[in-house]
Amino acid sequence: MAKSNGKAVPADTQRDVEQFLYQQAELLDERSFEAWADLFTEDGTYWMPASEDQTVADGQPNIFYEDFFLMRMRINRISHTRAHSQRPPNRTSHVVSNAVIEGLDGKSGDVVVRSKFYVSEYRNDVLRHFAGKYRHDLQKTDDGYRIRQQRVDLVNAEGPWEYVLQTWL
Repeated sequence: MAKSNGKAVPADTQRDVEQFLYQQAELLDERSFEAWADLFTEDGTYWMPASEDQTVADGQPNIFYEDFFLMRMRINRISHTRAHSQRPPNRTSHVVSNAVIEGLDGKSGDVVVRSKFYVSEYRNDVLRHFAGKYRHDLQKTDDGYRIRQQRVDLVNAEGPWEYVLQTWL
């Protein structure tokens, strides 16, 4: 049985959290961006800091720091019929692994989980690779988990980019 803060994590909680992370990856790979955004709470944020040592997003340079409104705006932009940045659309393949529950609220069922990811992105005959760590702050609801915050730490966050990220990792 996995442990969180020295306490055992129930196997069904570990499995449910892993399945949630896999579902999120699948939605991104299928370009089901509306369904993906629905995984977030109304006050949820997607944060990709510019460096791993950042502890706050506000007032700092970030690669992404989006709330629900900005995520929806991006979805509308990349889904628009005249969005030339998505002609042809990028294709991705996400691999998520090593999910470790760092925090489990026994009363609410809320979870903080870190995991590793690897994403391949293909567009215009170019294959790019991204790797790093996720940290999800998940709220337990009657319908399953929802994301309060997803933090993405890229291994090469400070590296050069040939073109900007259009979609989410």
